[in-house]
Amino acid sequence: MDNSRELIAKRAVQELTPHSIINLGIGIPTLVADYIDDTQHILHTENGMLGVTSVEEKDIDPLIVNAGKLPVGEAVGASYFSSADSFGMIRGGHIDVAILGALQIDAKGRIANWAIPGKDIIGVGGAMDLLEGAKKIIITTNHTANDGSPKFVDTCTFPITSERVADTIITELAVFQWRDDHYELVELMGNSTLEEVQANTTAAYTISEQVFQQEKV
Repeated sequence: MDNSRELIAKRAVQELTPHSIINLGIGIPTLVADYIDDTQHILHTENGMLGVTSVEEKDIDPLIVNAGKLPVGEAVGASYFSSADSFGMIRGGHIDVAILGALQIDAKGRIANWAIPGKDIIGVGGAMDLLEGAKKIIITTNHTANDGSPKFVDTCTFPITSERVADTIITELAVFQWRDDHYELVELMGNSTLEEVQANTTAAYTISEQVFQQEKV
């Protein structure tokens, strides 16, 4: 497995508060399930399950899957409900945190994660609803696209998913937090450097004093 994806997933867990209800998107967000404490957090999936947990290969039930059609397990006390009820939970503001992937994030905090112009990829799924309904949005993504282009950009060139601002961005290089009207770089990830982050980011952001101190260590 790509170590950077594991690094991002583990860091995302630090953003979670105990007893929160969390929805995980496809890709890196799915990996977060491997690092959370099932007794402290409750995972929700929009296809109708509360109390999702990871599952050993020998215990896989092909009829129990998440919204990404990946096999999942049942935590103690897990419950099932219709997809309509599930989206009612999201739109009613009952999901504490949504951890999503992104194709691009712009300087205004808006994400694009459902379409690339000219390419046939999977549709938007529940992302629009989660961005509008979840109390907190965490974006977990590689810092650059496969062609090396930055994902954290001044203006998205892909269609945006929602006007909702993403609260936190976590990549293998850095962590950004939304502060009033802009992002602040608050942490360097792994062995990354400020110069590396700056070279791979075209969006405007401020830099916290904590990062400058981190660079000196």
